Amino acid sequence: METKKCSTLAEARDAIDKVDEEIVKLIAQRNEYIKQIAHFKTSIDEVKAQDRINDVISRVRAQAIELDLSPNLINDLYVRMIDGMVESEIAEFRNAKGA
Repeated sequence: METKKCSTLAEARDAIDKVDEEIVKLIAQRNEYIKQIAHFKTSIDEVKAQDRINDVISRVRAQAIELDLSPNLINDLYVRMIDGMVESEIAEFRNAKGA
């Protein structure tokens, strides 16, 4: 990961805006994979997959530490994101199964 050195406030804000655009695109891409995963599961309990959630949270917390980023911040962001995506996956699961 390389961060360029900005020489003005406007340049730094522009760089942040570009990063934010990429973050939103990546979250949307993640959500599309979540919808695909719903088609491989056989029950709502399997959709909720708490063991997998715990693994993801553990992995991203460790990555945050490696990148000198607050693991608590990443934890909170991922918990919120996963909660929303589980709801999306449940809706996709129900649509796919006709439930």
